[in-house]
Amino acid sequence: MTSTPRRYHITTFGCQMNKADSERMAGILEDMGFKWSQDPNGADLILYNTCTIRDNAEQKVYSYLGRQAKRKHENPDLTLVVAGCVAQQEGEKILRRVPELDLVMGPQHANRLEDLLTQVFDGNQVVATEPIHIVEDITKPRRDSTVTAWVNIIYGCNERCSYCVVPNVRGVEQSRTPEAIYAEMELLGKQGYKEITLLGQNIDAYGRDLPGVTPSGRHQHTLTDLLYQVHDISGIERLRFATSHPRYFTERLIKACDELPKVCEHFHIPFQSGDNEVLKAMKRGYTHQKYRRIIDKIREYMPDASISADAIVGFPGETEEQFENTLQLVDDIGFDQLNTAAYSPRPGTPAALWEQQLSEEVKSDRLQRLNHLVAQKAAQRSQRYLGRIEEVLVEDQNPKDKSQVMGRTQGNRLTFFKGNIDELKGQLIKVEITEVRAFSLTGEAIF
Repeated sequence: MTSTPRRYHITTFGCQMNKADSERMAGILEDMGFKWSQDPNGADLILYNTCTIRDNAEQKVYSYLGRQAKRKHENPDLTLVVAGCVAQQEGEKILRRVPELDLVMGPQHANRLEDLLTQVFDGNQVVATEPIHIVEDITKPRRDSTVTAWVNIIYGCNERCSYCVVPNVRGVEQSRTPEAIYAEMELLGKQGYKEITLLGQNIDAYGRDLPGVTPSGRHQHTLTDLLYQVHDISGIERLRFATSHPRYFTERLIKACDELPKVCEHFHIPFQSGDNEVLKAMKRGYTHQKYRRIIDKIREYMPDASISADAIVGFPGETEEQFENTLQLVDDIGFDQLNTAAYSPRPGTPAALWEQQLSEEVKSDRLQRLNHLVAQKAAQRSQRYLGRIEEVLVEDQNPKDKSQVMGRTQGNRLTFFKGNIDELKGQLIKVEITEVRAFSLTGEAIF
């Protein structure tokens, strides 16, 4: 082996969970002596952390892989790794498509990267997709930010939504212990991180698999209990959590968010459809009425809370009338932000096999109409910020205007204002909002 350090490059597709997994895998590679390379073509090890929620993300991975496989013919020492959800879903089938791969590993194996690479460097082609008990995070992530950080609190998902591949690829729910989460957050506080987002595919399920119940028969460890436990960790100024499931969202949790000053008044609760028949076909386990009651309850406690969500249009069999029920829900609630997607059939999910699939034209038309309404409603919601003083956590320089810095309000609105990033990074700054747009704000700092 030469004395120059080997270089690695990671490309991440998909959700915050994947980004958190990539940061942990980068940490492992750096512990192994690898150095980060911005340019994949300058790297000795390339890792694609993949997402299988939509077909186009999967196709993109294959096109990237094709290019690197060619490079490997010229440079046999190149190590090619596919991690994440496509790896889990396709397993050995990926090797048939791309025999140049050295390692195929599912998301549950992220913390085992060093062991798996040791096998690769011994000359083996390795596929690690069997379900395992998730190894506790003893790895030190190479975090992309020095201000905000993700902390996984529960892996996997036990729901069985008819369109979703996550339970197949991320396994059953496994909660980390409150002690392990507390220790990781305590360290982040000492390292200067100001905002933590607690992550789980279905975060409200946290603690159901941990032993212990209260005298009243309630699970002893819940997301609500955890928020109270970690709230006072020194150095950490803000707490967020995602992603919530309407079926498990409780008034007790809403009350805790209202009572705990560090918990941001921002809720991400996907509704997926505003029509009960579609929700039933999706196996979501709630009605649009129940969803509306949750939002009403949040606004009763915190009238100013930001609400964001996810929605799918063009689900198999969705009629125009059913789609209009989704539009009605969006119009009535007025989300601050909504992640929208046209339904995309995923391998191994029940809905992919149903006959009444809608045409791409219908899906694309509905997506455009929904996005148009979302932008209108978000612009209306933004008006409430005009002239207000908001506390903004400064994360970075505005890439489009170097004289400005950017950060987020408590309600997760991206906000720009004039300032020097070297002086302000990681600071909570009071900003008077002078300009509002659908999804971002501009203001002036008040020092």
